Amino acid sequence: MFIYPKTYDVIVIGAGHAGIEAASAAARLGCETVVLTQNLDSIGQMSCNPAIGGQAKGQMVREIDALGGVMGLNTDATGIQFRMLNSGKGPSVRSPRAQCDKKAYQFRAKAILERTPQLDLKQGNAVRILIGDDGACGVQTDLGLQLNGRSVVVTTGTFMRGLLHVGLQNKPGGRLGDAASTLSDCLREMGFEVSRFKTGTPCRLLGRSIEFSRCEPQSGDEPPLPFSFLPETLTHDENEIFTLNRWANGQFHVEQIKCWLTQTTERTHQIIRDNLDKSPLYSGMIEGVGPRYCPSIEDKVVKFASKSSHQIFLEPEGRHTGEYYVNGVSTSLPLEIQYAFIRSIPALEGAEIMRPGYAVEYDFCPPQQLFHTLETKRIPSLYFAGQINGTSGYEEAAAQGLVAGANAALKILRKAPFNLGRADAYIGVLIDDLITKGTPEPYRMFTSRAEHRLILRQDNADLRLTPLASQHGLVDQRRWAKVQRKCEQLDALRTLAESISLDGVRLQQWLKRPENTAASVPEELRNRFHVELWEQLEIDCKYSGYIARQNAAIERLKFQEEQRIPNGFDFSAIPGLRSETRQKFQSAMPETLGQASRISGVTPADIALLSIVIDKPRRTA
Repeated sequence: MFIYPKTYDVIVIGAGHAGIEAASAAARLGCETVVLTQNLDSIGQMSCNPAIGGQAKGQMVREIDALGGVMGLNTDATGIQFRMLNSGKGPSVRSPRAQCDKKAYQFRAKAILERTPQLDLKQGNAVRILIGDDGACGVQTDLGLQLNGRSVVVTTGTFMRGLLHVGLQNKPGGRLGDAASTLSDCLREMGFEVSRFKTGTPCRLLGRSIEFSRCEPQSGDEPPLPFSFLPETLTHDENEIFTLNRWANGQFHVEQIKCWLTQTTERTHQIIRDNLDKSPLYSGMIEGVGPRYCPSIEDKVVKFASKSSHQIFLEPEGRHTGEYYVNGVSTSLPLEIQYAFIRSIPALEGAEIMRPGYAVEYDFCPPQQLFHTLETKRIPSLYFAGQINGTSGYEEAAAQGLVAGANAALKILRKAPFNLGRADAYIGVLIDDLITKGTPEPYRMFTSRAEHRLILRQDNADLRLTPLASQHGLVDQRRWAKVQRKCEQLDALRTLAESISLDGVRLQQWLKRPENTAASVPEELRNRFHVELWEQLEIDCKYSGYIARQNAAIERLKFQEEQRIPNGFDFSAIPGLRSETRQKFQSAMPETLGQASRISGVTPADIALLSIVIDKPRRTA
């Protein structure tokens, strides 16, 4: 066993999207950090769809950026198509999405980590987490390397006992071409509950074998909207990390590439129905539960039998490759059946499959075993983030990674933990859902999961979160200064809106009218402030009543969220509490009255009893 001579503050296992944000956050806070990954050439790899954002996910990416994270700016640097989803709907459901150059995103992510001070990269397969008197204190690899540290963040993705399925054939692996990890065996030995999930990915096609003239084109928005609140840092100067896109003369410059739409046919569906016995999903070979909101093409054909076609998106994987991702046909059918049903789709009759679609089963740890900081309840200084917690998606993983990495560092620095509540961010909704409710299937974020979504918009993520990030030391002075300037300008615009009139009414009231928008404000007035400030003002005015009601609801709930439940509290000592509720409380170990109220099956009467007991010492005093 070779014991590496340096002792780290934070050890991050894995370098996917969760690992990148965890390591970056810990290093930004000044902790000596190391990333341990099976393959340094796979840092930030997009194993499935080469896209970032989408409904609710786009909001989380902007929140990650507002907290100083990597994902937003890396997407802006390497994106090849940018769109705002639901742009014709209300502001609470508008979500940015970008198609990325898959390899450019990956290589730039690696370069970012390599350039980050106090951050080392090591290649190796972690097989054991070391536990000392104070909790997690190191990692051992399969080649006999031991890294010692003061905390460990596990971001293993789909690699723990990963099993790949193509038809009735399977082999170990976390993704096609990469080995599986046995780390979950160690976690079981440590007493963690471990369960099994499944996910999948479509085949990739050779672009020159597709008849694009028979497809419907889908172009990006012009002008494109960047994810990052600091797009001006994409300058192409000699100190800038490699980037495809740039910011110049106050504009975001992107050479956008089209995506294409086609659809399955009844013949496609018949081929799939005739071969379900060859699908590991329907033959019983796959044990794990799959994602309900991202079903395989087999599931679509079986569960939506009345539909004669399903939409297919052909998405380019980059500027310098001819590979296309076939969004909508995730599958684990045998390769010959994949060829048959792909070639039954209009424009794909002569398509060549470069990589087959496949399913992957993997181990995860049910997330009720975590505190709100994503530290495990069983082992101090051990944190879980990403798909190990039962989530699905790059964005969900990255959000957890940032929170876990930040809290691992803050604990070492003896500072207050970094917590986000449901009223603060989509990230807060994600973590609260996981630790209080668990997840019976791979968890995906939706706008419908956030009860305060009108407040948690993508356009105001910097105003909501950068001040909090600054308090914890997660963002640099440049970002904080920009948000301060924006707040000052927005206050000035609001004052102006209260003091001047249009058509005989105050501008504030004028903007409340459905027919009036920020774009229709007279040009000489509009030019006094940036367009994004006018958009903020318009939303504030048009939705003021709804926003006020949501803020009032948040205030009413704040009492429960602030009511802490003492560590190690004995729920069995509460007189009159139902035995079912007692068991649920003992299992979940909620940290606040608010978290306890959101546990499935818990009633208001249960919460009232709990509130009386935990408040008794204060009332007695």
